[in-house]
Amino acid sequence: MAKSSIAARFKRLAALIDICWLYIPSEDTVCVFIHLPTGAINNLSARNLSRGLENRHIQMIALGGAIGTGLFLGVAQTIRLAGPSILLGYGVAGLIAFLIMRQLAEMVVEYPVAGSFSHFAYRHWGEFAGFLSGWNYWVLYVLVSMAELTAVGVYIQYWWPQMPTWLSGLVFFAAINVINMLHVKMFGEMEFWFSIIKVGAIVGMILFGSWLLVSKTGGAQVSVSNLWALGGFLPNGLYGLTMAMAPIMFSFGGLELIGITTAEARHPEQTIPKATNQLIYRILLFYVGALAVLLSLYPWTQVREGGSPFVLIFQSLDNGWVATALNVVVLTAALSVYNSSVYCNSRMLLGLAEQGNAPGFLTRLSRKGVPLPAQLVSSGATGLCVVVNYLVPENAFQMLMMLVVAALIINWGMISLTHLKFRSYMRREERTPQFRSPAQPFSNYLCLVFMAGILMTMAFSDGIRVAVFLIPPWILLLWLLFGLRGRLSRRPGKE
Repeated sequence: MAKSSIAARFKRLAALIDICWLYIPSEDTVCVFIHLPTGAINNLSARNLSRGLENRHIQMIALGGAIGTGLFLGVAQTIRLAGPSILLGYGVAGLIAFLIMRQLAEMVVEYPVAGSFSHFAYRHWGEFAGFLSGWNYWVLYVLVSMAELTAVGVYIQYWWPQMPTWLSGLVFFAAINVINMLHVKMFGEMEFWFSIIKVGAIVGMILFGSWLLVSKTGGAQVSVSNLWALGGFLPNGLYGLTMAMAPIMFSFGGLELIGITTAEARHPEQTIPKATNQLIYRILLFYVGALAVLLSLYPWTQVREGGSPFVLIFQSLDNGWVATALNVVVLTAALSVYNSSVYCNSRMLLGLAEQGNAPGFLTRLSRKGVPLPAQLVSSGATGLCVVVNYLVPENAFQMLMMLVVAALIINWGMISLTHLKFRSYMRREERTPQFRSPAQPFSNYLCLVFMAGILMTMAFSDGIRVAVFLIPPWILLLWLLFGLRGRLSRRPGKE
């Protein structure tokens, strides 16, 4: 049956009911299973995202979202706070991240749709939950984009110290957006190779660092004893480790990109579980393994900010060529995460528009299947990064990082809570999920308690508590906008 015929029938049905659910399978385009408000059927035929992402793309997108500025730049702050115990911190945070991604994957395997986070909250919790989840995640990735572009400016200053961060950010902002406007496969290929570079570099750094440790050619300060000799494994006690958990959380933002890619993934019921299950050992290798080598090569008490600790440490060991190569890698990492952010923002905004929670023009796609209006709006918001770096270049990254953590906690909390409601729905329907998250519902409660604890530590931290205090007014603003949207939709003449 032609899609136009299906759309016509549902349009007539929409005149009788307030809300409908629509499922249109297609071999070459997205399987649309989305919540459509009345009147949203008109442009249905235009909403066909290209299924151009293959298994290798999905796995590398998930990995690319996990390896970025949080590990390469933000880790300097966590080392100062917690010392070698950040290895424990990354292990604990990685476990929580893995559990939440399993909860998300369970839902997206059942319903592989665009804008999956807000879709699940909308369907299983209510309209405002979907509205809040979707817009919060969009703002989250606008902030992530701004943080990554800020980091790009910092990395460029390794070679050209006089180059202002706002100028570097502007150049790469334009380049990445142009590439993403071409085709989703361009995004997938670029992210695949970005991630290959990052993975190869981290593995190479671990191997080279291990060789320096074993061969004793790195100097007297190179020793595994650096992990406990300078004040112990917990030099600042549990307090220091606890206070480091918020910036550690920043490192794991991006794993949830798995949920965004499903609408453009081939065989999501196979690729999503595989990519999700691989997260746990990737976290152990790329975070804990890399940091263990890093802290063994150099006394943690001498780690400073002003660039990537990975680069600065190898530079201090008189390995200038390794430091230069690593700076290329950390620059690639920041561009990789920004590349993922451009993709994520446009698809989330598309999903919001599909639900009637954003202007209808954002549902339009280019001839290549790219949500071009959604990408342009998202990029316009991200462009504020240039202004922030122009006005407060010294504090821009720290400020953006903490705002990202606050928004990330809201989003992950929504995922875990929505998953509880999803499981309740599945039990009522006497259905078994195709891909089940472990230890449910205990794992959900564990994740929620952990995230509440992160917010408490942020609230008692000078310089970052403002991010926590902004959460209530932010939710209130979204509630007001949701109410305004509802009143506008009920105006005479509106369907």
